Amino acid sequence: MRKHLNRFLVFLSLDLFFLVAIFNIVGWLRGILINDQWILWPLAVPALLVVGGFYLIDAYKRSTDMMSLNYTSEHIIAVFFALIGTLLFTYVFLTGDYPLQQSRGVITLSFLLYAPVTLAYRRYAYALGNALRIRNTLVFIGDAESGRGFAAECARMGYQQPVLYVSPAESGGDGLQTVDRVLDGVEHGEIRVEAIVLHENNRDLHAPLSQRLVELFFQGVPTYTLELFHQVYWRKIPLYRLNQAWLFQEGFQIAREPVFERLKRISDIALSLFALILGSPLFAAIALAIWLDDRGPVIFRQTRIGKNRVPFRLLKFRTMRLNAGEGDAYTQAGDRRITRTGRFLRASRLDELPQMLNVLIGDMSLIGPRAEWDKLVERYEAEIPCYHFRHLVKPGITGWAQVNYPYGANIEDTLRKLEYDLYYIRHFSFFIDAAIVLKTIHIMLFGKGR
Repeated sequence: MRKHLNRFLVFLSLDLFFLVAIFNIVGWLRGILINDQWILWPLAVPALLVVGGFYLIDAYKRSTDMMSLNYTSEHIIAVFFALIGTLLFTYVFLTGDYPLQQSRGVITLSFLLYAPVTLAYRRYAYALGNALRIRNTLVFIGDAESGRGFAAECARMGYQQPVLYVSPAESGGDGLQTVDRVLDGVEHGEIRVEAIVLHENNRDLHAPLSQRLVELFFQGVPTYTLELFHQVYWRKIPLYRLNQAWLFQEGFQIAREPVFERLKRISDIALSLFALILGSPLFAAIALAIWLDDRGPVIFRQTRIGKNRVPFRLLKFRTMRLNAGEGDAYTQAGDRRITRTGRFLRASRLDELPQMLNVLIGDMSLIGPRAEWDKLVERYEAEIPCYHFRHLVKPGITGWAQVNYPYGANIEDTLRKLEYDLYYIRHFSFFIDAAIVLKTIHIMLFGKGR
């Protein structure tokens, strides 16, 4: 925890320092500042916007891969929206005298310089930290089967650290001695530990072992239950923890804060109406392109399952050929049923735009779990325990599962996406919604839909 806080404070300090430095240097070069003049307090709004944007894309988290192209694009998008927000605040919402109003060029050029600078030291810090971190060990304490499953999940999530799993046995058994040896290595620095992960089975944690874990925790060794590790590191809910009583044991923020749900509905109405009006020329252009492709209908309608399992008719731009038939319930890469126009619409997610009407009338929200076909839902509910939990909220045009996991093409993908859906339902907030919006823009720009 202390390492995470230190990292946050270092990056926050650098972000604020370079924001002030770049704005003032550009101001001097552009001639709006002279001699010893400085801009400080007017930068409060740009600072809030960039820090908020960086927070939403996990730019302060140690586990974020700063070297990836995905993060790079999200970083640039966050800075771009901070630029737009600053321009709107400065020239639209403010009426009095304000130092930044002297030059739009200073604001724009400052943000253009700010994006690569803040990205550069994050990439440098990540490269240095990753070289050390890759040698750190994840220590899993639990039964052997769960340990192997945890190691496999780490590999699937792209973690390169070694995983050491030990199985505690009855007091005095060989397993407990093995755990003691591992914890001795952690305590004396012989094992560089990333985190200790405990399987949620208190029967195996005997009093001496529990006491040692408490002592290591207070010495600063990160220690998590397996479920909490999933949520903190991977931001998803592990399905092994689910049962019919889990909802009542854990509780959900959505159930405790109905005011948030009402505010979300108001924002859905306002934003969907705004998008329908502003995007009407784009809607017309897409409709014409679809019609010219094969002279077929523009809109595709299908029964989907909404909140509380209520069915509704979902609207999308048609992307498949008229003679495609039922076929496979999932589309595959290079699927021949998809039209030329449809391939572009799917890659850019523009085929989802008519769902703004579903949002406006209340069948959907802008953000939430994917609205699934009613025939697939029947199958999923028969095969996946607690799948119906995802129907506690309205489905969305985009969502946490959609931006964190690729298109699902089988039952295994559905299981993986459900983990992210349940994380969203449990942590339901404007912060996570804002993060989803930024990540969705990244997906649309880089054509990652199917």
